[in-house]
Amino acid sequence: MMKRQKLAIALGTTALLLTGTAAYASTGTATAHHSATSAEPTKKQILALFDRWNATLATGDADKVADLYAPDGVLLPTVSPKIRTTHAEIADYFEHFLENKPVGKKDRSVVDILDRNTAVDAGLYTFTLTDPDTGVKREVKARYTYLYEKIGGKWLIVNHHSSVLPAAS
Repeated sequence: MMKRQKLAIALGTTALLLTGTAAYASTGTATAHHSATSAEPTKKQILALFDRWNATLATGDADKVADLYAPDGVLLPTVSPKIRTTHAEIADYFEHFLENKPVGKKDRSVVDILDRNTAVDAGLYTFTLTDPDTGVKREVKARYTYLYEKIGGKWLIVNHHSSVLPAAS
């Protein structure tokens, strides 16, 4: 289990670094790099996993969101300094995050199909958050990396890193 977490962190970090380069050179369209093996998922299938995650956020149920992560999944969240590595820790993060009624929209995606059971989706997204006290909405632009693995026939998030997009220099 620890070996897979280390691999997930390494792959997520590598994907994040590659995303910066690819996003800089990108025209804003999604790209996929994979062989023609029919058993491999398509770029469209991997992109749809974010839609599933985003729709689950809309339920307001932190446990349902945490269920989308592998049992030994890793979450490096946007607005928390703590690395979340258990279902309870991931659900705890989303308990607080969901108070802001987050709605995500991808701005750019780079999908890499690693094999028929593993894929990386990295890029930029924007979240609209609503202050629970005032109702005021604000947008947060962030970078993301999702490492997905098909486990028991279901696509789960093995590693998810999200960080606020730095200001342009």
